[in-house]
Order: sequence, then structure tokens, then C-alpha cells
Amino acid sequence: MRGADVDNRPDPGVPFEVTGGRQKAAWAERLLPPVEQLAGDIWSVPVPIPRNPLRYTLSYLIPGESGLVVVDPGWDSAEGWDALCRGLTEAGASPADVTGVVATHVHADHHGMTGRLKAASDAWVAMHPAERDSLPHHTVPQGEVGGAQSPTDPIGARLREAGASANDVRDLTGLPDGQSAAPRVDLAAPDILLEDGDHLPLRGRDVVTVWTPGHTPGHICLAESSAGVILTGDHVLPRITPNIGLHGRRPGQAPLAEFLASLKRLAAWDDHEALPAHEYRFRGLARRTDELRAHHSRRLEEILFVVEESFRPTLWEVTARLSWSRPWDQVGRMRVAALMETAAHVDHLVDAGLLTRCGGEGRPIRVARPGPG
Repeated sequence: MRGADVDNRPDPGVPFEVTGGRQKAAWAERLLPPVEQLAGDIWSVPVPIPRNPLRYTLSYLIPGESGLVVVDPGWDSAEGWDALCRGLTEAGASPADVTGVVATHVHADHHGMTGRLKAASDAWVAMHPAERDSLPHHTVPQGEVGGAQSPTDPIGARLREAGASANDVRDLTGLPDGQSAAPRVDLAAPDILLEDGDHLPLRGRDVVTVWTPGHTPGHICLAESSAGVILTGDHVLPRITPNIGLHGRRPGQAPLAEFLASLKRLAAWDDHEALPAHEYRFRGLARRTDELRAHHSRRLEEILFVVEESFRPTLWEVTARLSWSRPWDQVGRMRVAALMETAAHVDHLVDAGLLTRCGGEGRPIRVARPGPG
């Protein structure tokens, strides 16, 4: 999950450099970072996420010969709209100048404000086909930053199947005391589908789509090699790891395997400055992707250890015994994301023949080492 225990031990021989110094300082001080003009006349615009520990999404403005493209407009709120408009003004533009919107993926903190921006500009909307296919009837509760809950895959059923208690299910599916139901936000459907290797339809720029599934099925990064930058969305962040598993698995594919392969592939852009959607800019993609792959390798080993020390634990029991960024009883509502993350790792181990599942059909799913007993 985001903010999960990332026990990174980087190789000191591989460079890692924070290039967004003002962004990192603002992150440390829990402030909104400034709007900044970057290499290649690309602009970074922080769009706040109200009442969320992620704080903001870094939206990017890429101007072309006529008009500009906005990548990940951010969370749909009055505060966010004001922030995006201020960023456009600093870049010498307005919403009417926006000719296109690209969603690296359709989580609400990235794609939530696309519909509002499209209405103000008549811009086209672009994303990967697999991301288009994951849109849950184009509507999700706005409170769900980490992903969309499909009506055919309710969280309560998945919690019960994993072995969560009735109290846990109630706590995680109900609303906190005093909180009303979250408003729903329309997730705009795409006008343009971007496959791996496609170029953005932005005259005067050469921005290439890099498909990086894992965090979501159709997550994309955007490389602008003439400027020496690559927009990494949530795929690679400098400090925390993206959640793997909330979207489930595509037929014939596993989210974690796809994510690990995408990390290995993205290391080829090590000479590019990474422009992530959260936190701050950096150089050293090869080192960072190695760190993330090592983190997931340790997590897989930890799961095998927990299963070995238990007798056919439920998926919920495995999740509760893993190391997280805080004690399990303090994880709160992020326990759903933690469970989905654990499920993706268990899937990976099952696919590798290192674990097997038992139970189901009305009983909690349990995991065990293959073999008799």
C-alpha cells in the first residue's frame, strides 16, 4: 500500500539525486510546493487532495505549438480547480488553452478533475485501452483515492472471503462517525487511446507513451527525451511504493508480475529526470526501480515465512502479521489496501507454485505451502 514499509537499502554506487529540492522541502514541512517551470518548458502544478495524507498530485503542463496538454489534472474539488487554474496562469495559459488531457491512470486523485477541465476547454481525453476498460461505469465514490470499487466486486464480500471478522467488515465498509457519504465524481471516458509507443497528438512535441501496468492495468508513463524527462505517474515515486492489487488481475496476467516487469523496463530511462505524480522530482530511475523490486522480493519472503509459521492462515491473518509502516491496529481504513496488496503477492507466489489456496465457496480462503497436510 502507499506508505507501506519500504525497507530500502540502496546500492551506494548507483546515483540517486533529488532534483525537486523545493518540492522535497515543502513535503517535509507539510506545505504545498510551488508551481515550477521545468526542463523543456514543462510546468509542474501541485493540485491538493483535501484531507488525505498524499496531500497533492503533481499535475504537469506540456505546451505545444498551439495549446497544451495537461497530464493528471488531479482531485476534483474547488480548491483543486483553483490550484490548477493558478498553475495555468503562471504558465501563461488558461483552461481554454488546454487541447488535451492525459490520465496516467484513472484513480480519482489523477483523473478526477478531467471532466471539469474538458468541459472548460473541449479538450480531448487520452489514456491506455486497459485503463479505459477498468473504468467502473465511469463513476467512483470521490473518497476512494486508491482505486474504484466495482459494484460486482464489493469490498465487504472480499473482506469476508479473506477472513476478516464481522467487526472489521463493519468498520471498513461503513462510514466513520459523523461523516456523510462521499459525493460521486464522473470519470471521463477517453477520446483517444494510447498504446505502448504511441506519441501524444501534440504538434511541436515528441512525447512517447510507455505502458507500465501493475499499479493499474493501463498505467502509463510519458517520456519526453528531447527535454530529458519522463513522467512516471504513480509507477515510480521517490519515497513510497504504489499499491499493487486494488484493481485485481487482468485475464492471464498478475498485477505484481506486471509491475516488476514494468519496473525493470523503466530502468532504461535512467538518464532521464523522473517527474512523479507525488512527492518530488529525482534522478536515478535504475537505482529506485531496483529498490522497489528488492522491497517486493522481501515482502514475498516475509509472506512465505508467515505462512510457514502458521497453519493455513487466512489471507486476513497473513496481512495482519506482515510489517507495515505502522502497527496493524493503527493502519485504520488503509487495511483494505493492505489486504489487496497482500493478495497480489499471494497470487504471485501461487503462480510460482510456492503457495496454494484452500477454502472458498462460502468459507475464508486460506493459504499454505503445497503438499499434503
